[in-house]
This record gives sequence, C-alpha cells and structure tokens, in this order.
Amino acid sequence: MQGSNGTGTRDAGTGKHGAWGVVAVVLLIGIHLVRGGADELRAEGPPQPLAVAAPDGTRAADAGPAPASVPEPLPASPPVRVRVPAVRVDAPVTEVGLDADGWIEAPPPEDDHLTGWFTGAVTPGERGTAVVVGHVDTPGGRAVFYDLGAVGKGHRVEIARRDGRTAVFSVYGVEVVPKEGFPAERVYGDSGLPELRLITCGGAFTQETGYAGNVVVSARLVEVRRT
Repeated sequence: MQGSNGTGTRDAGTGKHGAWGVVAVVLLIGIHLVRGGADELRAEGPPQPLAVAAPDGTRAADAGPAPASVPEPLPASPPVRVRVPAVRVDAPVTEVGLDADGWIEAPPPEDDHLTGWFTGAVTPGERGTAVVVGHVDTPGGRAVFYDLGAVGKGHRVEIARRDGRTAVFSVYGVEVVPKEGFPAERVYGDSGLPELRLITCGGAFTQETGYAGNVVVSARLVEVRRT
C-alpha cells in the first residue's frame, strides 16, 4: 500500500492511521474473536498452516517465483465475492474502513459468512496489495475463514468484482504471524504486482489473551475472467 491511496501517511511501525493502518486489522479481529468465539471450537482449534506452506524470503516481493505470464493490472473495481475452492469458501464481501480511532473495522460479527475488503488498500486485481479479512469463529461457531489455515501453495482464490471481472490469484504462501510485532512491511509490501492477502486469527489460543497470531494467505494475480 502507498500513502497516495487517500488514507494519509504515518510511519509504518505505528500500526495506526495512514497507509500502514491496515496493520490494525490484526488487533481488531483478534479482539472480536476473543470476545465472541465458541469455546468448543477453540478446544480443537482451526487448521494451522504447515511450515512448508510458508513463503520464502524476508519480503513479500521475494516470497516465491512470479508466474511466467502475469496479467496486466486491472482498473479499480470493488470486490463482491471471494471464493477459495480448496477450503469451500464462497462468501460475499462488504467494505470495511477505518473507525474514528483510526483502526480497521472488521466484518459484523453477527454475520459469520461475511468477509471485508479494506477500502484503504487497492481493489483486488489492481497493482499493489489488496486485503480481505474474515472471522475465524463467532458465538455461533465456525466462521467464514475457519479453514483458511488449510490453504496450500498453488491453491486458487477467486475474487468476483463489481465490473464483471473475476480476478484469480494463486497462493504462494500461508503462514501464522504474531500479533505482537506484526511484520507489516513484509506482509503488506508492494511487490509491483497485483497481490492479495486473506487474513484471519490463528495460532495458539488462551482465554486470557485470545489468539496469539494471524493466519495470512499471500497470493498473486494469475488470471482474469469475464463473468
């Protein structure tokens, strides 16, 4: 993400306000899920990424080979639906922004099948890094991204857009990153290609502190379809 997206600018390390304000989603979703998640699910725990699925390198731009043929970046168009066939995700997308304190809003917890696109970042398919978030669980049980940790390298993520195009992304990395000291620049850094991050809570869970980390799925645009 870049400061030119209209969110303002502030040092990335603050995790609040401006282009790097997206880091706040890590804390916000964690708070919601700690307050509302189902205890019986936490005893089992959602799937966690395998070590072999983690991206290579230290920056998103270096996290794996780019596809041989990369589609041209798309113009802006909001997402309306996200599909991850490998883990049976097929869900609507709402828009989420920043609240009055400068933190990213999460999808309404009462709708466990809803995901949220952060409007301070690019739309999926544009050049840059788009971000879609979702709950792992809610008071009612499993939520839309409960199985996100089971996604593997090479799996596809399809984002249907309002303009009638579907942006298809190929996953190149799945990892759990700590909420404490979240590596914002590595996760959200602009590689110069159209990229996507799917994010939910993950890692160890305790009643006192909630989920210790976040599952982050990193993917690159590989195909554009007309719907």
